[in-house]
Amino acid sequence: MTRPLALHPDRLFPPDPDTRAIARRLYGEVAGLPIVSPHGHTDPAWFATDAPSANAADLLVTPDHYLLRMLYSQGVPLEALGVAPREGGQVAGAREAWRTFAEHYHLFRGTPSRLWLDWVFAEVFRLEVRLEAATADLYFDTIGAALTRPEFRPRALFERFNIEVLATTESPLDPLESHQAIRASGWGGRVITAFRPDPVVDPEFEGFRDNLATLSAMTGEDALSYAGYLAALRNRRAYFAAMGATSTDHGHPTAATADLPGHEAEALFARATSGHVTPADAELFRAHMLTVMAGMSLDDGLVMQIHPGSFRNHNPAMFARFGRDKGADLPMATDYVRALRPLLARYGNDPALTLIVFTLDETAYARELAPLAGHYPALKLGPAWWFHDSPEGMRRFRAQTTETAGFYNTVGFNDDTRAFMSIPARHDVARRIDCGFLAGLVAEHRLEEGEAAELAVDLAYGLAKRAYRL
Repeated sequence: MTRPLALHPDRLFPPDPDTRAIARRLYGEVAGLPIVSPHGHTDPAWFATDAPSANAADLLVTPDHYLLRMLYSQGVPLEALGVAPREGGQVAGAREAWRTFAEHYHLFRGTPSRLWLDWVFAEVFRLEVRLEAATADLYFDTIGAALTRPEFRPRALFERFNIEVLATTESPLDPLESHQAIRASGWGGRVITAFRPDPVVDPEFEGFRDNLATLSAMTGEDALSYAGYLAALRNRRAYFAAMGATSTDHGHPTAATADLPGHEAEALFARATSGHVTPADAELFRAHMLTVMAGMSLDDGLVMQIHPGSFRNHNPAMFARFGRDKGADLPMATDYVRALRPLLARYGNDPALTLIVFTLDETAYARELAPLAGHYPALKLGPAWWFHDSPEGMRRFRAQTTETAGFYNTVGFNDDTRAFMSIPARHDVARRIDCGFLAGLVAEHRLEEGEAAELAVDLAYGLAKRAYRL
């Protein structure tokens, strides 16, 4: 017997009836606000071509590393989910992959993926029964039929989701053809890019020297000389800004920064591009380039984001077989107080710089990040991220940072996702959690309800617009 799918109107609100009632009222102030999505990884080609998605598996399962990692942990081969190995091999068809996913959907009970997907199933596709083995084909056929209709194309969904602005993230080596096509199409949706320089600032990134050769060809600068390299980076930043970018993003293994004199930086660059860079020199070069990029942000006005602390591709066998972004990245302990000091000593007192710092290490919230953001004018805290963009993760973030950093040294919410369909679901979760947190402060008489309502709007909308200069 199939079970009904229904989203409870009070989901994620506090269980105490009086506090829940306050949360409901606060949520009523923000539920209909436009979505500002200032950082994410959706594919701009979706909006450039406005082509329909092929089927439920290709849309919702195969590209979602949150789903892949859980299913793989339970022994489901990625090939069974439609993920093709780098060197080819037998891969399940879309319907078969969807059936495998449906048979294992119970594994996501209690996870944010379950919250997001149930929202998509109920609100976007109007499904009324739960996903399980018995309903797999019903889901696959219902979603497949919907995807053939014009109202389910990417641009129509963008408008239906009430997205005001959506930022994608591209390498400096990306010619941004999709963003050019979006602009040329005359469509009114605002999709902008963000500058992610990792392939050309991390000497341990695959093909680093080849990437610098490509950078040279794109800019007309000699990116294999230090002066030409810096000029090439400024060139690409300017192009990204011309294409709508308001931010940069840096996915370094650590938050280490350094501020080297010119002659030391030039010698380090020579070692980094030699083809035989040591791990210590690679880390120092990344650290130095974060400080260099902060200086460039003061020059061109791009907001700077640092997303450190992920041990990328922890599973070497999976990386060799399937490549990046298949669910094998893991959080690491991360230092911020000492690591950020060189950059902050140089630029942290300048309010013209906006430096947004994220963490996968929750132990740093109260000990390091909130005190840093509560002091330096340039530094703001990014929201709970990746492994922690969950109800409990968001609650922990607010509980551990608010008393020291306040609300206004944070930047609202961003969804940081590749999963376009889940964007409104993720923002809805964040709005509900923040309204519940604020309701608790009202119930304790630490805030007036009118103040909480103003804060709810800022957390859902205003802070992100201001922080990302949107």
